Parts: sequence; C-alpha cells; structure tokens
Amino acid sequence: MIRTSDEVAEALGAGRAVVALESTVLAHGLPRPRNLQVGLGMEQRVRDAGAVPATVGVLGGVPRVGLSRDEVERMAMADGVLKLSTRDLPVPVARGSDGATTVAATMWLAHRAGVQVFATGGIGGVHRGEDRDVSADITELGRTPMLVVCAGAKSVLDLPATREALETAGVLLVGYGTNELPAFYSPRSGIPVDVRVDDAAQAAALWRAHRDLGLPGAMLLCVPPPEAHALAADEVDGAIAQALEGARAAGIRGKEVTPFLLRAVAEATGGRSLEANVGLLLNNAAVAASVAVALAEGAR
Repeated sequence: MIRTSDEVAEALGAGRAVVALESTVLAHGLPRPRNLQVGLGMEQRVRDAGAVPATVGVLGGVPRVGLSRDEVERMAMADGVLKLSTRDLPVPVARGSDGATTVAATMWLAHRAGVQVFATGGIGGVHRGEDRDVSADITELGRTPMLVVCAGAKSVLDLPATREALETAGVLLVGYGTNELPAFYSPRSGIPVDVRVDDAAQAAALWRAHRDLGLPGAMLLCVPPPEAHALAADEVDGAIAQALEGARAAGIRGKEVTPFLLRAVAEATGGRSLEANVGLLLNNAAVAASVAVALAEGAR
C-alpha cells in the first residue's frame, strides 16, 4: 500500500541516513511559488548534509515516501490537494486523489517505511481560545516512534498548554543548543525543555537510547529559528492577538485555524514572519540530516 521511492528504499537498505519531510507545507503552508522553492530547498539542505530526503504525500491514491522533483512540483502547484492528518489517509486512497500529509500523517507513513528522522517547521498543539482544540499531532507524537526536528509548536498556539499535552503524551522535549522551548518565530518562550543537547551526536545518542529502551512515541528536537530571521516575541504576540480576533470574526474553526492565523500574522508583520518560517524550515532540514547521519554512522 505504501510506495517507497527507489532512492529512499536503497538508502534505508544500505543503512544510510534518510530524513522525512512533510508535504502540507507545499500544498497549504506557503504561498506559490515560494512553496515549491522551499520544498526543493529543504530537500537540497538534506542532501548537502549527507542524507537522502523523503518527502511524504499521497498521489493518485497511493501513499508515497519519497517524491520525485515532478511529484513535489505537482504537490506544490496543483489545486484541490487534500490536507491529511492520520485519520484522513483512507479518503484519498479510496478515491484515488492527491493529499498532502501533516506532521501526524507524515510520521505515520514514514515510520512504516523505516524512516527514523523527520524535519518539519512547527508541530500542532493546543489552540488558544475557549474551545481548546487539540491537534492530532499530539496523539501521533505520543504513539509513533520518530525523532522530530522542529522549531517547537507554532506560536499561534497556547504554548504552555501544548507543553503540558506533550508531557502527558510522554514526548521528550529536547533543546538543540537551548534550555527552553522555541516559540517558532522567536527563539525563546520561557518554557523549559526536558533536556538539552548541543550537537547532532548528542541528539543521536538520546534517540538511540530511546529506541533501545523500546519506548513508544516521539522525541522532539527543538531548534531555535536562525537569528537572522527570528522575530521579537512581543511583536509576534501582538500580531497573533490581531489574527485571533480576525479568525473569531470570520468563524474560522478546526484545522483551518492554523493556516488562517499564519497568513494573518504574515500580513501583520509585513511578510517577515514568512521569512522566519522559511529560514527555520531550511535550518531544521539541515539539522535533521546531520542527526540522521550521526545515527547511521553510529549503527555501523
């Protein structure tokens, strides 16, 4: 049912480093044509660091781990691509349609193909507001073993509540060169991580111990956004407050909330939040590849 590309299958069979990448950032997360540029850029960052990229998605009803350049372009430029969490995967499979995978669905498919490391921007979590909607990413992080490299949770979320939800789910929060959870656009949130590592070898050692113990669920390697693109926390908070008011007024709910808020924050910051998003996506891909390489070298 799951089709792994020849390149990814060969790399996994040879014990080489592989990094999974999500496709929702291509189909729903960034404006065109920037989405395609960033998707291909993330793949190149992975290759530059010595690993093989495995962009995940569903094309023509077939779940795929590892997309060709043409397939990445199709995912980025086609209209009507579904946004898929894990529970949604049967829909495009049954109907023979295309779908872009979120953090949760990417983890689920990549793990079943044998990939251990996944790079994304920010995970979903507990939404702000009265309904306290919780992303399915939290559930998947609690049950699927994957080393997930991210810039923390998206800052449009309730970060303290998201941190508590991750703890309840049994997800270890690891700071990469930091003692606190990054706030996506900003390097600091004031929320402590569980443990700090300062290089790829230390991160790989922690993940190896996690797997050797047979623990369920993911380990979250939290990487601050690059300083050149990071935004001040007070500026981001003001933009988010304005965006939340807009979402309430427009009646936006459920899985449409986060993309709406990200677009609104980008508009409020004059596009600088978009540049921060792009910078951290590319940086996370490079960090994930370095950790995947350290894991592969340690297994030899």
